[in-house]
Amino acid sequence: MQMNPSITIERKRVDCTALPKGWQREEVHKKSGCNTGVDVFYYSRALRTDVSLVPPIRQTASIFKQPVTVVRNHEPSKVKHDAKHGGQEKPKQLFWEKRLERLRACHDNGEELDDITLPKTIRTVGPNVNEQTVLQSVATALHMLNAGVHGQSSTKAELTKNAMAFMNPEQPLMHAVIISEDDIRKQEDRVGVARRKLQDALKT
Repeated sequence: MQMNPSITIERKRVDCTALPKGWQREEVHKKSGCNTGVDVFYYSRALRTDVSLVPPIRQTASIFKQPVTVVRNHEPSKVKHDAKHGGQEKPKQLFWEKRLERLRACHDNGEELDDITLPKTIRTVGPNVNEQTVLQSVATALHMLNAGVHGQSSTKAELTKNAMAFMNPEQPLMHAVIISEDDIRKQEDRVGVARRKLQDALKT
C-alpha cells in the first residue's frame, strides 16, 4: 500500500508553555487538494523513573557513593501486586477510523485501487461514515481483537442520541450482524466457484 502522492505533510514542534517544563507540542498538517487536516501531539522529554527502584545512598565521608544493603526481618508477602507502571493498552479514540478516509491504496504505477463493496447486511454506524471507513474498522477488529467481532450492540436510536455513551470503540462501525447457516453455505459456494475458476486458469 502506498500513500497518495497528492497528500503533503508538514510537522512543527515547539515547547508547550501551558504544560510543565520538558513538554513539547507538535502539529502535523495534512493537505490534500482543498482539504486540510491538523493532528496535535504532546511529547515529554523528561524520563520518568520509579524512586522505589533506586537504592538509597550511604551518607558517608567517602568520595564514592556506596549503596545500602537492605536487610528484611520479615518474610516476603505472598500476595501478588500488580505492577504500577506495567504495560497498559492505550485507549482508542472514538471514530478514529475517519482519519484514514482520505488515504487510498494504489498500484505501483500510482493508479488507485477500486473500492470494495460491502454486503447489504452490513449497515454503517456513526455520522458521515462511509463503506470504506467501515471496511477499515472491520479489518482492524479482525486483526487486533482476541474476542468475537459482531459490531455495535446498541440500538440505532441510542447511537443517534449519544454515540459517545453507547458506542463500543473496540467493535467496528457497523450494526450488529448475525451470520446464519444459509450465509455460511452461500459463502462456501462462492469459494468453491472461485477455486474451480483458478484450477481452470492454471490448466490453460
